[in-house]
Amino acid sequence: MMDTDLFVAWFEESARLIRRERDRLTRLDAAIGDADHGTNLDRGFSEVCKALADDPPGSPSEVLTTAGSILIRRVGGAAGPLYGSLFRQMGRALRESPVTLAGFAAAFEDGVVAIERLGKATPGDKTMVDALTPASRALALAVRDGVGVHEALVKAADAALEGAKATIPMQAKKGRASYLGERSIGHEDPGAASAALLLEALASVAG
Repeated sequence: MMDTDLFVAWFEESARLIRRERDRLTRLDAAIGDADHGTNLDRGFSEVCKALADDPPGSPSEVLTTAGSILIRRVGGAAGPLYGSLFRQMGRALRESPVTLAGFAAAFEDGVVAIERLGKATPGDKTMVDALTPASRALALAVRDGVGVHEALVKAADAALEGAKATIPMQAKKGRASYLGERSIGHEDPGAASAALLLEALASVAG
């Protein structure tokens, strides 16, 4: 079961990993984007953690909707609206507390669909979807196979990381990177890289 404290810890650990990897994310974005992905996410997730500390949420749903709203308001570029939509949709989908793995997997899938719709992106377009979709599939398979929460989240994190690395040989079809055409090949998508960090953070705190 996944309680409110676990979801708060998820954002705290996400903020820590993003701070640690901020420069790498910005370098990735400098190659094919606006060179601000790391700094924007660092600021946004820091503000999420402050808000959760100042006004402790009462449920996993509240954690997610609060985080999503802050990211939409405070993170520049495409990342804020996209990650904000992911978390807000998850928050709307989750009504149980604590949350079962099956409930989380279903809510996560809803969130990924929200990102796909907002960004008009599909797997293979060289976006964060290339990390999030494999993670969602891994969660669904874990639910089917009846594995425990931590093992399921590790599988999702591994799938997200593999998906992020798989963007390196892709040519971007969406966003600013798509303007580069073939020059976008050979670079890891920064959104996919940050998505993998979020799944790594969740697996870490659930261990």
